[in-house]
This record gives sequence, C-alpha cells and structure tokens, in this order.
Amino acid sequence: MVSVRKLIAGNWKMNGLSNQIVEAVTVAEDLARNPPKVRVAICPPTILVHRIAERLARTIVEVGAQDLHGEAAGAFTGDTSGEMLHDAGARVVIIGHSERRSLHYEDDAVVSGKVNAALRAGLEPIICVGERLDHREAGQALEVVSHQLMHSLPMSLDGRAFVVAYEPVWAIGTGLTPTLEEIANMHRAIRDLLVERFSNGAARPILYGGSVKPSNAQDILHTQDVDGALVGGASLLAKDFLPIIRAAE
Repeated sequence: MVSVRKLIAGNWKMNGLSNQIVEAVTVAEDLARNPPKVRVAICPPTILVHRIAERLARTIVEVGAQDLHGEAAGAFTGDTSGEMLHDAGARVVIIGHSERRSLHYEDDAVVSGKVNAALRAGLEPIICVGERLDHREAGQALEVVSHQLMHSLPMSLDGRAFVVAYEPVWAIGTGLTPTLEEIANMHRAIRDLLVERFSNGAARPILYGGSVKPSNAQDILHTQDVDGALVGGASLLAKDFLPIIRAAE
C-alpha cells in the first residue's frame, strides 16, 4: 500500500472580510502548539489571499485560492491568473468546484485548461468532481464522476502533485451526506482510475467534500480511501475547523 498524506482544505467561498483573518491565524497558532500529522490549507476569497499568506508565513498552514483564469495575463477584466495567485502567496488552488461548473458554466474542457494553468504557475490543483442527485438516483453516479475525471484531469498531471476532491453536488451545503459505504465505493473507484492513468496515481490524495462538520468528520475521515476533506462552511471559524483537522489524525 502506498502511503498518502491526508489534506484538510478549507474553502471559504465568498465569505470573509478583514475581521475573518483572525480565524486563519487562530488555526495556525493552535496547530503550531500541537502540530498535526496532516496537511492543512485555507482557501479564502482572492482579495484576502495575500494578507492571509503574509500572516501565515512560516506556519504549517498553506494558503490557496478558489479559482484561476486559464491565461497568465491579458484583457480579462475581473479575472486572476495563477501567476498572480502564486505571487500573492497561494500554493494550492481549487479547480472545477460544482459551483463553478453550474453557476459559471465551466465544463470539463475549461477545468482541464485551468489545471494546466495551475501547473504552469507552480500551484497544486485540487480538482473537484461529483454527481447531482438525479445522477445518483438514476444509478449514474460512477459514470458521471468517471467521465469528469477522464476529461478534467489532463495527462500533464502525470508525475506532478495534485489532489482530487469528490463532492457529491447534492450534499454541498445541504446537511446531507452519502453513506460511508457510498463514499468508500466512490473513492475506491476514483483511486482505481487514478492508478490506471497516472504513474503517481496511487499516492495522490482523494478528499471528500459535502457538509463535512465536526460531528461527522471522524467517521468520514477514517473511511477507506478517504485522504482528507474539502470543508466549506465549517472552515470559516477556527472552533469548527480545528476539530475536523484533529479528526483526520
């Protein structure tokens, strides 16, 4: 068995003003006193990336971004390139989150292009996949996720550091979660596909995301083939995020 180091990544989404920075600092200070055995990352809104990266410099908490543009520079008003994010202090970036896929109409080809942009900029991509409720009810969950993996993960990832996050769309922000067996089955299938496609596929973390909270983190994070979590709302406050990090150990 290949050892995979777990990752707990917090996705703040479009939340957080200046007064929220203290929450990230509190997480870093707590982990400095008792270093975890897992990687930890916080992905705030783009406008806070640089400020939080400065505050978390020389701590074990990595800073990431929630999206990036496929080009390095150009006439793309309102967008941010991977090179800009790296310069601001980001080291990881979430790509293909279901909210980007549905609300911004990003298909697998767009996601694949953004993965290449992240690699070009020296960012480690966290690539999201997941099925809608109608897909699962129709017995198409594995087919949908496999298709996303095949077309969202370019072969340029071979031998590179990357993360896959499985987020069933119907579980994001709803309080609903799949059964532990359903999570294990999907993660095992994702692992098999990564091993088949990439030379380092067995060593790449597969995170679960979708209504992860302190009350269910222990069970989810110790399910077979779950290598961490992509945490939404529960990552906004240190008092909620820290128990999830500790549950992964």
